Amino acid sequence: MPKLSAFPKAYMHALCKDGSMKLAEWFELAATLSIEGLEFYAGFLEMEDESRWPSFRTQVESLGMQIPMMCCSPDFTHPDASFRSCEIAKQKRWIDMTEALGGGYCRVLSGQRRPELSTAQGIQLAADCIRECLPYAEKRGITLILENHYKDDFWEYPEFAQKMDVFCDLVNAIDHPAFGVNYDPSNAYIAGDDPIELLKRVSHRVVTMHASDRYLIEGTLEDLRREEGGAAGYAKRLRHGEIGQGLNDYDAIFTELRRVGFDNWISIEDGVDGIEQLQRSVVFLKAKIRQHWGSSLGSATAQTAR
Repeated sequence: MPKLSAFPKAYMHALCKDGSMKLAEWFELAATLSIEGLEFYAGFLEMEDESRWPSFRTQVESLGMQIPMMCCSPDFTHPDASFRSCEIAKQKRWIDMTEALGGGYCRVLSGQRRPELSTAQGIQLAADCIRECLPYAEKRGITLILENHYKDDFWEYPEFAQKMDVFCDLVNAIDHPAFGVNYDPSNAYIAGDDPIELLKRVSHRVVTMHASDRYLIEGTLEDLRREEGGAAGYAKRLRHGEIGQGLNDYDAIFTELRRVGFDNWISIEDGVDGIEQLQRSVVFLKAKIRQHWGSSLGSATAQTAR
């Protein structure tokens, strides 16, 4: 039975930039959701002090949850070899962070889609860097998960492997037991791809998932794609919405995941309009999980759904 985790999408600036929210406050909010885990982000301000890592694990576990996944954003497509070496060192530290928190999955990305970079060059650079990190991860019991990503909140250019064909080529270039895919259906729409087609191409490699729904505040997806290159930060016209209210077909997604035997973490990325929105997404996803995996999620779920 898949388990649910949550990511603090609504509180990223407060947790990563101005420090106006403490992790303990997020833990307490999330504890009201009746979920099993919290996905961490490597850029949380309080994570800079390594001595505090074990205490965060203890706090989360004391609330009946665990920290299964680490979200981080290595930039492996930079043309400078010394820069890439620093990114590899960062990724290894994030693997250590994941291990200290008791997690099993640490995200990797390809890097930024710089205009001067060819597809072949980008795949080679990203694959080489990821391969260099894999033995380190495997030794610590961590699986590196490559996401079909759109853009890190703090990047200038979008994800190099944003498009389906490039993403699949990169996935196919890496064959290692400590490597898998973190599937995000919403990001496929942004790339101009069919999320179900993408899922069917990589479903046998999917080990974790981001559950999300997105909508545009203004304009069209074509407007977004025309404007995406070179703009620092996340797209201003794009917004995370309540799961089940957007374009994603969760029946089709969960049918395919169930078909390939997926039984792992699904991390929720929404709640930008408040904790009540996140709660509704939890209820929606638990109902869909019961429908497709066919067994009870326990009394806590029943109470939440009332």
